[in-house]
Amino acid sequence: MLPALCYAILFAVFVLDLFTPQLFVAAILSNVPIALSSLALRGRLTIGLIVAAEAANAVAGYVNGIQAGGRFDAIAVGDRVLLAASFLLVGYMTLKTQELARTAGLADARAEQAQRERSLRLALDRVRASLSVELVLRAVAREGLVLFDAERSMLVVDSPAPDATRYVARAGEQEVSVQQQPLPAEVRSLLARAWDGAGALGEESIDTVARYALEALESRFALVAPLRLDDRDVRLLLLRSSKAWARDEVRLLQSFADQSAIAVAQAKLFEHAAEQSQQIGAQHRSLLERSDVIRDLVYALAHDLRTPLAAADVTMQQAKAGAYGALPDAYREVLDTTLRSNQDLQRMVETLLMVAKYESGEASAVRAPVDLAEIARQVRAELEAGARARGVALAVEGDPAMVLGDAVELRRASINLVGNAIAATASGGHVRIRTITNGKTARFEVEDDGFGVSPEQRPLLFQRFGGGRPPRGGGTGLGLYIVRRIAEKHDGAVGFEPREPGSRFSFSLPRAPDRGA
Repeated sequence: MLPALCYAILFAVFVLDLFTPQLFVAAILSNVPIALSSLALRGRLTIGLIVAAEAANAVAGYVNGIQAGGRFDAIAVGDRVLLAASFLLVGYMTLKTQELARTAGLADARAEQAQRERSLRLALDRVRASLSVELVLRAVAREGLVLFDAERSMLVVDSPAPDATRYVARAGEQEVSVQQQPLPAEVRSLLARAWDGAGALGEESIDTVARYALEALESRFALVAPLRLDDRDVRLLLLRSSKAWARDEVRLLQSFADQSAIAVAQAKLFEHAAEQSQQIGAQHRSLLERSDVIRDLVYALAHDLRTPLAAADVTMQQAKAGAYGALPDAYREVLDTTLRSNQDLQRMVETLLMVAKYESGEASAVRAPVDLAEIARQVRAELEAGARARGVALAVEGDPAMVLGDAVELRRASINLVGNAIAATASGGHVRIRTITNGKTARFEVEDDGFGVSPEQRPLLFQRFGGGRPPRGGGTGLGLYIVRRIAEKHDGAVGFEPREPGSRFSFSLPRAPDRGA
């Protein structure tokens, strides 16, 4: 439209200039369409008008001279030259104006785009502020209303269903209402088609369904976009009557809808994780309760067994000593076997009590100077009779090895290692207890020439009920486990080395500082 107007004005000025005297230079009016072309922001139009004006100026000047009898007035020629220069000057200024206008327009567009992106970011921050699916859906409806300056915002969940859930926000209202009402058939049809991306609708639409939908929604313009969720059919519908939707708003809505869908999915994931956490917490509490019951049973059983086992041991020791008269040799052998079995049961009871204490976090915190060499001698004195009965030689060697710890617990760990070694050694074999100091470490070591530990059993050593020693299913499977727990409680470690034949078990602890240090 504007280019045609500019060329029309230029032609009219040219015609006027043809029929005027030489000194009446009407061609000066040609600067009007050149200047007017700045509104079009098209440099090619301006250049074309300049060329046309220059040509028209030359032709009109020549025709005026011919009309004057072939006499070209010097003043008229000078005016024509000045006009030609003015066309170039006005044209240059018009081109610069267009360049500045385009630059300003781009700057405004960038500023507007930055403002739009900032508004989108703030709106999405408010949408993501909650980790509840219900609150996120409400926030999407509310922020969509504000971000797009709509009169009404409607987030429709499960839109194909007749009784779709609607989150409705209205301009001027703070709260988002939740409605569970049937949607008009034309509105459901409109929402069902809006899946590929955001789209704008206006009252001038030739789509009959769209027109009926707008009438049902009592609005002139609508903007609709899907929220792509895996388990729900959700549409965001924005309505207003004042002005149509711009193309940039359509693109912005699609970005808002995509990011809102991610926020809904994150909230759903969080709620699922919270439910799982509650279930795990309930299961954990149930396990703790069961563990407490089992621990209490172990405590009660072990304490109840302690007294009769101790009484039986005293009675049998007295009988063996002759307190009830002389005993036949056969009965004395039976009594020795029974005493050893009773002592094994007592050690088993002590092991169960110690396991229960460690599992419940009640292990001793006593830390006093203890000599591992002295413990080795005490263990030998306690177990030597049983070892001799099995035909196993028991020896102790090594230097004093002072550590800080609980003597009772360290003695229990030592008894477990030595008792296992005796049980794992055949008649005629040897078990050696050795204490070693090496730098800042003291080690209690038990070496035997028994049957050893098979390769497949070695990874399970020192584990609860891991087995490994003694063979043929004997023992509780807790002896080596207790040794490990005691060593670790004393900031130490356990060790195992296979031998040919036999095995070497040990536990290492930090040495006690010298008293003079």
